[in-house]
Amino acid sequence: MSDVRRTDAVLLLVAIVWGSSYLSAQTATAALPVLLVLFARYFLSAFACLGLVLSRRGSRRWTRDELRAGVPLGLTQAAVLVVETYGVAHTTAANAGLIISLTIVLTPLLDRAGRSGGLPPAFCAATGVCVLAVALLMSGNGFHAPRLGDLLMLGAALIRAGHVVLVGRLTVGRAIRPLQLTTVQTLVGTALFLPALAGSGLPTLARADSATWTQLVYLALFCSVFAFLAQTWAVQRTSASRASLLLGTEPLWAVAVGIALGGEHLTALTGLGAALMLTGTYWGQTVERAHRAALPLPLPPPLPSRTEKDLACPTTTPTST
Repeated sequence: MSDVRRTDAVLLLVAIVWGSSYLSAQTATAALPVLLVLFARYFLSAFACLGLVLSRRGSRRWTRDELRAGVPLGLTQAAVLVVETYGVAHTTAANAGLIISLTIVLTPLLDRAGRSGGLPPAFCAATGVCVLAVALLMSGNGFHAPRLGDLLMLGAALIRAGHVVLVGRLTVGRAIRPLQLTTVQTLVGTALFLPALAGSGLPTLARADSATWTQLVYLALFCSVFAFLAQTWAVQRTSASRASLLLGTEPLWAVAVGIALGGEHLTALTGLGAALMLTGTYWGQTVERAHRAALPLPLPPPLPSRTEKDLACPTTTPTST
């Protein structure tokens, strides 16, 4: 297998794993309280990440920038997973995967907030298609009041978009290693959900059957640790456009897994909504990427001015021995 195909295969595998995570979360929350599921997912992820960090001898554990970025990002990531997991527990896995893909069009909108120069009209049209898709997905067998789970997934998409924007703001221009950043976030999440063990939480978790623990381990090790590290490895070996195209197939896999393994089915309205959501997010992603590529590159900072005296007799700083 060539390097290009190997990289594409890894990115596609990440999309499949993420697409399957909604059904796994739905299955786990059917057996355990949501907060207990989140604690187990974070704890297992943190344990694995710490093991990877500590196994790398001779490297500095964490930098100040990694800690400063990891703590707030851990809080926002936990907020995403709380709303998303509660949402998955009250809707179908297919709907969850499709609605959360709104993050693709919401992220550029939030990132542009307060900045000069808006996105092109085509992007707004693509966003409109996605909004119509959400309305159809929420309709189910016919138009009715939105379901709680769908509304929660809509909120999760908005929070996730804010989280993505914050990742960019806190990491750009800083030497931050993905593994160390991920480890800090998982430790923050573990601490946040630790109170879920109070009372009967720990005995309930201990009594969980092997099928439930399989889902928890899958969510932690595959959907969190493996997927993030594999994505980072693959993105470094391909173009951003190719990576986003392959990772953008996540909602397709969410629908496929929900139907094939979860026994779900799409009505005519939800099927149309699914098609419109995939069309709108792909269209919006393409428009935003082309718009970003067309923007002029920022000019480098000007060199400090030098006086005629500096040019005539440059000074040197003595080096220590």
